[in-house]
Amino acid sequence: MLFGNHLIDLLGTVPSWLATIVMAALPVAELRGAVPIAIGLYNMSPLEAYFLAVFGNMLPVVPLLLFLEPVSFRLRRFYILDRFFGWLFARTHRNHSERFEKYGTMALVMFVAIPLPITGAWTGCAAAFVFGIKFRHALIAILAGVMIAGFIVTISTLVGIGVMDLIV
Repeated sequence: MLFGNHLIDLLGTVPSWLATIVMAALPVAELRGAVPIAIGLYNMSPLEAYFLAVFGNMLPVVPLLLFLEPVSFRLRRFYILDRFFGWLFARTHRNHSERFEKYGTMALVMFVAIPLPITGAWTGCAAAFVFGIKFRHALIAILAGVMIAGFIVTISTLVGIGVMDLIV
């Protein structure tokens, strides 16, 4: 949570709506961190937090889907980065290829929709690249996954706040 505190401090000088969008766009927080902060710290309505976080989470998706392949190709010229990308792509393919072969693009929706660490829009873009999912299909699948994850995180945040209110 130390990084989260620094991020909140850093974004403390910008309006809360913009801070929510920025947090949701970052690969570390995504909407899984932005929604609880928007509702709990910034006192936003759940609907406002949801839409701002979904919007922010989708901001990097188009550039990632368009440029992940050419950028990774260029970076792979360097030995250390070639080893890293080789490891990352092999790990992604090994851990998720069965689901992607069985469920196709729907697997991408489910992967992005599960609000756990290392799942989300950024990793979904990497998975779409690794599995060769076409831009249009990947974009729609990632948007659907982000919207579902946003709904789950928003409801979980509200339930968590409700439970805390009962306890305290």
